[in-house]
Amino acid sequence: MLSCPLHQHSHSLLLHHRPNTTISSSLRRTHNSKSTSLLLRHLSQPQPQLQPQDHAAPAPTPLDEKEKVELLELSLVTKRTPQFPGSIYVQSPSDPDVHTSLPPLQTLFQTQTNNSDEEDEEEDHDLIMRALEIRRKVTAEIFKESMIRKGKFGITYATNLTRRLSDFTDYVMVEAAAMKRLPDFSESTFNFRAKTVIDDSRVVPLIRWLKHNSVSYPKIGKLICMSRGKIESIRRVIEWLKSIHVKGEFLGVALTKSGGNILERSNEELDEIVNYLESNGVRMDWMGYVVGRCPQLLSYSMEEVRARVGFFLDMGMNEKDFGTMVFDYPRVLGYFTLEEMNEKVSYLKEFGIGTEEVGKLIAFKPQLMGCSIEEKLKPLVKYLYYHGISRDGMKRILMSKPIVFCIDLETTIVPKVRFLQDIGIRDDAIGNMLVKFPSLLTCSLYKKIRPVVIFLMTRAGVNEKDIGKVIALGPELLGCSISKKLEMSSVQSIVTCGELWSSLLKI
Repeated sequence: MLSCPLHQHSHSLLLHHRPNTTISSSLRRTHNSKSTSLLLRHLSQPQPQLQPQDHAAPAPTPLDEKEKVELLELSLVTKRTPQFPGSIYVQSPSDPDVHTSLPPLQTLFQTQTNNSDEEDEEEDHDLIMRALEIRRKVTAEIFKESMIRKGKFGITYATNLTRRLSDFTDYVMVEAAAMKRLPDFSESTFNFRAKTVIDDSRVVPLIRWLKHNSVSYPKIGKLICMSRGKIESIRRVIEWLKSIHVKGEFLGVALTKSGGNILERSNEELDEIVNYLESNGVRMDWMGYVVGRCPQLLSYSMEEVRARVGFFLDMGMNEKDFGTMVFDYPRVLGYFTLEEMNEKVSYLKEFGIGTEEVGKLIAFKPQLMGCSIEEKLKPLVKYLYYHGISRDGMKRILMSKPIVFCIDLETTIVPKVRFLQDIGIRDDAIGNMLVKFPSLLTCSLYKKIRPVVIFLMTRAGVNEKDIGKVIALGPELLGCSISKKLEMSSVQSIVTCGELWSSLLKI
C-alpha cells in the first residue's frame, strides 16, 4: 500500500512535539460575532417566573369506546399479530410471551372526570364482562388446539364439540386464574396455565375413548359439563355400565338422561340397585337393556326404588310377571312419578276392574302406564261411548285387547270406523262389532280390512248392498288371512256362503 510522504512527515512532527505541547488553562473557546449577539440578546431578556402548581397533574386523556375495545382485544390475544414498521406495540422475537410487550389492561379503566360514579361502575362492569367473553373465546381456542394437536381430531369435530363445552370452558378459566396464586405459576401466563389445566384433567384422551365407545359428540359435551371438572368419574361410570351389558349408543343415553347425580354415586350404590332388581325377577341379562332404556332408575335412592317395585308387587304380581313387564317396557318402572302411576291405576279401576286384575292387565300390557289420561284415554272412551259401547263393553275390550287403548285415535281408529260406515254399517252395529271383535281396530286398513272386503265382493259373491251387513254379522272375517284361510276354501263354497248370507239378510 502506497503512503503519502507529506502525511508521514506531518505525523512524525506531531509525535515528536506532543510531549512538549501544553494547553493553558486560561484559554477558552471564543464565540463568533453571530453567536455572541444571540447570547447577549438572550441574557438581556427577563426570565419568566415559574408559578408553583397548586393542583395535581392533569388526568390522562380518557379513551373512547372504540379505543377501549381495541385495547381490550389486543391485551387478551393469544397469537402474535403481524408487525410492521411504525407499530406502537412492538413485539420482540425474544419475548417469552405476547403479553410482555402489550399495554397493561389497567389502562382500560381510566374513567372520565365528568361522569358520575354509577356511570363509571357500569362502564367498568361492561368492560369486565367483555373481557371475560374474550377470555372465554381464548380458552375455547386453546382447548380446540389441544384436541387437534394432541387428540388428532378433525377441525370440524373439535369445533362442534368445543361449542358444547361452555361450562367446561368456564371451569378451565376459573382453575387457570386460581393457579396464579401458586408460587410455581405466579409468573406464568394465562395461556400456559389454561393448557396445564386441560392437560392435567386428561379430558382429550377421555374424549377419544368416549368416541371409540360410540358416544356422539353432543352427549360427550353434555357429559363433560355434567362432570363439573371430575372427568375421571365419566370413565368409571361407563366401565360400570359396560359391566351390566349396556352397549353402544345407550352408554351415552344412560349417562345423559339418568340425572346429574349419577356421576357422584359410587359403584357400590349402583350395584345395590341392580342387585335389588335382579332379586325381584329382572334377569342380569336384561339389565343392560332395562338401564339403557330407562336410565332414570340409576338416579333414585334405594328407598325410591323399593317403593316403585312395591307398587307393582302390591297389585298381585309375582317376580316372573314383574321381570317380564320391566323387560317389555322399562319405562314403566322409572320414568313416571308415583303420583302419575296411582292416577292411572285408579282410572283403570273405574271400568269395574279389581286391583289384582289391574295388576295382571299392566303385567300383560305395561304400555298402558305410558298413556296419558287427558290426551289419550278420555278421548278414546268418549269416542267409544258415542258409538254405543257401554262401560261393560269397554271393560271387555280392555281385558281382551288392551292395546286398543294405546293406539292413536285420530290416525288409526277413526279411519277404520269411517271405512265401516262407508260400506253401510250403522253406528250401533259398529259398537257391537268392536265389543265382539276388538282386534278389528288393530288390523291394518289397507293391508287387511280393505283386501278382505274386496275379496268377499269379487270372489265370494257378496254384493255391494249387503257387504256391510255381512261384515257386521261376522267381523271375524276381517281378521282372516286371504291366502291362508279364505282362499283355502273353494270359490264355489264361498259364493254359496255369500248367497246364503244375502238370502238370510233379505228374510
